[in-house]
Amino acid sequence: MPALQPAIDVRRSEERMATQIGWLDSRHSFSFGPHYDPNNTHFGLLLVSNHDIIKPETGFSTHPHRDMEIVTWVLRGELEHKDSEGHKGLIHPGLAQRMSAGTGIFHSEMNATKGGDVELVQMWVVPDTEKVRPAYMELDINGELAKGGLVPVASGQGHDAAISIRQDGAVLWAGRLKAGEKVRLPDAPFIHVFTAIGEIDLEGSGKLTAGDAARVTLTDGLTMTAGSQGAEVLVWEMHRLIQFG
Repeated sequence: MPALQPAIDVRRSEERMATQIGWLDSRHSFSFGPHYDPNNTHFGLLLVSNHDIIKPETGFSTHPHRDMEIVTWVLRGELEHKDSEGHKGLIHPGLAQRMSAGTGIFHSEMNATKGGDVELVQMWVVPDTEKVRPAYMELDINGELAKGGLVPVASGQGHDAAISIRQDGAVLWAGRLKAGEKVRLPDAPFIHVFTAIGEIDLEGSGKLTAGDAARVTLTDGLTMTAGSQGAEVLVWEMHRLIQFG
């Protein structure tokens, strides 16, 4: 592998691979399912980042996963989770949810919104320990988000007021930023910024609108500023790369 260099790689919303079927509009930040690009398989420890809109009374029926940390973040509506370990949850905006697939789990994710779509971002990171017992966790962090700034959502580093993930090299931060609010990105070799709602101005890159992302490598101390309507952002802080094979 060539030596890494400081870089900011902006990926626009319209560049993402798309799955559009009757009940689902899904945009993939990385190769996923039948969509494969050998030059776009992951970033840092982040393997999947899917932005899904699911029609009413539909969803992902029961299917399996193993050895993956799966974090779901709802933007609007409600999503019902059920799994083979007996966990059941209704996920709404501001409720962080993590499923550790471990040795193997079956689950379903269905739109539980009355009469409307559910919109969400689902993200997968590889675990630092494989073949563990499957687990589930959820935590409402709306109160923390209302304080402003970036809030730890899912952490392998023991952050308070965050759900845990089995990956000590990764932390997911979220921010519901008010108009003009400025925040500093975490310091880490790999940072993935996803603009979920609204728009931001990222230092060194300019404007990122809803659905745009930036992959930041070896560039500490960057700031981002919310646009005139505010913004909701998801930021992965990652301290190493996926090691395949």
